[in-house]
Amino acid sequence: MTPASERLLSVPPSPAFWVAVIAYTAAAAALLVVLGGHARLRPLALVLVGVAFAAHGADIGWRGTQHVHPAQSVREALGFLAFIITGGYLLASARYRLTLGGAAVMPVSLVLLVVARLTPAGSAPEDLSTLGRIHISLATVGVGVFALASALSAIYLVEERALKRKRFDTLAFKDNGAPLEALDRLSHRLIWVGFPIFTVALVLGAIWVSKLGESLDRPEYPLAAVTWMFYAALLVVRQAYGWRGRRAARLTLAGFAAALLVLLIYLVRRMAG
Repeated sequence: MTPASERLLSVPPSPAFWVAVIAYTAAAAALLVVLGGHARLRPLALVLVGVAFAAHGADIGWRGTQHVHPAQSVREALGFLAFIITGGYLLASARYRLTLGGAAVMPVSLVLLVVARLTPAGSAPEDLSTLGRIHISLATVGVGVFALASALSAIYLVEERALKRKRFDTLAFKDNGAPLEALDRLSHRLIWVGFPIFTVALVLGAIWVSKLGESLDRPEYPLAAVTWMFYAALLVVRQAYGWRGRRAARLTLAGFAAALLVLLIYLVRRMAG
């Protein structure tokens, strides 16, 4: 590793990073308070989410001025992934009350950002060409969209279970959350958006690996293909056999679990490297 590459991989977190950490923590706490029955605090909670999103974006921009690309490594991509998830939640919240989802998404974004900034950088990625950056960027966007769809699917399963048991006093029905049909429909639309992006990322990744002369026997490669097959199967069975609701939600979560495993393998390998 050259001194220049080592410097680029070990850029310290910016002041905006710490602002984002505080805002994410405060937003998660505020959303939990809203779920506890204080609906009037919902606007404040969303403002805190917006502050976290803006600070997070400022941190990514600052790292860009230090020549650290958001797709430079899986470590950086995790921070970008958290940014996408938070932004998607804000957009969805403009139409639906997703307080329960926000209470789950904010800690996830916080953890991803902290992991991206405070874990060991590992060795410098070799031969990260423009093709490699495009692949990582598209894969991150695709997984981010899948993450949002999975969050909605998880809310759907919680609400559906509570409704089936006629437990209307649970968190699933606090703050007048989005109806089941809306959650199912929005999750499906997100998968339609994320699937072609992830497909292109998968193809570009295969071309990139081929150009590098690497073997395809690493576990993350077949796992990425499994992720793609889960979502391809979901789109097919929903269109052909009318899968809706619980079955679609579970398949969505299964696909995202495979995608998370891919990211985990990449991160561990980079840190160990």
